[in-house]
Amino acid sequence: MEIIDKLSSAWGGDIAWMLQAFVVVLLTLILGAVVRRILKRLAKRAHDTDNMFDDVVLEALTGPSRALVWVLGISFAGEIVGAQTEAVIFTVIEMLRKVGIILVLMWFAVRFTKLYETRYIDSRTGRGEEVDVTLVHGMGKLLRAAVFVTTGLIILQTMGINVAGLLAFGGVGGIAVGLAARDLLANVFGGLTVYMDRPFAVGDWIRSPDREIEGTVEEIGWRRTAIRTFDKRLLYVPNAVFTSISVENPSRMSHRRIKETIGVRYDDMAKVPVILEDVRKYLNESPDIDQSQTLMVNLNEFGESSVNFFIYTFTRTTVWTEFHAVKEQVMLAISEIVERHGAEIAFPTTTVHVPDTIRLAENAPGNVR
Repeated sequence: MEIIDKLSSAWGGDIAWMLQAFVVVLLTLILGAVVRRILKRLAKRAHDTDNMFDDVVLEALTGPSRALVWVLGISFAGEIVGAQTEAVIFTVIEMLRKVGIILVLMWFAVRFTKLYETRYIDSRTGRGEEVDVTLVHGMGKLLRAAVFVTTGLIILQTMGINVAGLLAFGGVGGIAVGLAARDLLANVFGGLTVYMDRPFAVGDWIRSPDREIEGTVEEIGWRRTAIRTFDKRLLYVPNAVFTSISVENPSRMSHRRIKETIGVRYDDMAKVPVILEDVRKYLNESPDIDQSQTLMVNLNEFGESSVNFFIYTFTRTTVWTEFHAVKEQVMLAISEIVERHGAEIAFPTTTVHVPDTIRLAENAPGNVR
């Protein structure tokens, strides 16, 4: 202390508050390292337990806790410096400290919701349980939006702005804002409708018969949905569109349908009944065909150059590539059945019938060609 007093006297009393500010900053640095080490050890212990909540809390605290230490330390050091200077910025140290603490708490809340959302989905899918990813993401976004709005209102109140008056003004000016941003609001409410009704989720293949929209959903945002088309282009669709169009979700189909017409020659008409019977038998015994669904093999029509029968059945698989492999196998099997019975699959032909009178005239004596 005698040394500090002598130095303070020699420097005109400035050394004392300089040392105090330095000590505060140094303690802040040390405390930040200690907090980080403590949280690291706690996180390691929490990782060994089956409780997911403590893991998320400790991981969410990692950044915000150190930031809180620095906000408090720097603000205290600023108060020390501000007591010796007349700079305007040091007169609002207390308000800045409160705002900093609020922002740190907001950071923690946002990190917690994001981490909990990710861990919840991973834990459920890891156990093989079904989880609605779209709904979970939607609830997470709603919570984070509420955190942002609440934080903004608290900061305004902390800065001395009358929030009640601001909200009253917002009620009066809400009509003008709503008219100016009606498209944005329509997209936001459209996104809310998608999250609540869940007509599709991320990863689903969707298409619309009303618009040229078809592809795999990659992201569902509040304003627009990102769809990867089959030619690998990224299509951004405003969410308001989904409130006014029909949307098909082929990803949720239970089966895929095989509906084909096969024609045989008129010369093979007598063999058609046994061919149909063998085709029915094959489909009823095929492990790739779901016999609990509608299964039809019937003579359909007398075509211009063939006798046509159709098959109508459903595959067990809904995977696009597997379906086509099954369909190929079915078509080849039908071709083999037709061939095995000595018949042929017809192709377009034309038969010309010449009347007997013309043939007699051509073969009459003296008719030279």
